[in-house]
Amino acid sequence: MSSENLILIGMPGAGKSTVGVILAKRLGYHFIDTDLLIQAQEGCRLQDIIDRQGLERFRQIEEQVLLGLETQRTVIATGGSVIYSRPGIEAIKRCGRLVYLQVGLAELQSRISDMGERGLVMGAGQSFSDLYAERTPLYAEHADVFVDCTGLNTEQVAARIEKQVLVGQIDRWVDMMTEKKND
Repeated sequence: MSSENLILIGMPGAGKSTVGVILAKRLGYHFIDTDLLIQAQEGCRLQDIIDRQGLERFRQIEEQVLLGLETQRTVIATGGSVIYSRPGIEAIKRCGRLVYLQVGLAELQSRISDMGERGLVMGAGQSFSDLYAERTPLYAEHADVFVDCTGLNTEQVAARIEKQVLVGQIDRWVDMMTEKKND
């Protein structure tokens, strides 16, 4: 594996934090969860930040955390709302590959039982299915690697990511060697 970071993106309930820990162990990488960084910085839960300071302030805090990341050989689990910050996305894309954990709406809804306590960044009157429809095209737009997690457990997802990233590195190496040969 290279020294680049792997940044997990996707909907709440996709398994970014759990898969991230497993993947980091498999690769011998460090692990960071940006939601935990936000909570440590602010001294309270994500939902408390949203309730007390509002969605816009939460997004500003999240963006500041993303812009401040300086890591190597790290798996980074991001909050689902990371996709709303163009400067934040650009910053994390510069330091690694964005891995989109794709999970269908029905499976996500069955996984999430504590929506009111999770710190979900949702607009007034917005349903989880509205959020899904809004975010999934944004994740797809920015992702470097797509991982279909449907019906897989966390170990299987981590193994699939590891395989896809390794294949991608081999492909880049072959392309680089082909370019050198043609020069």
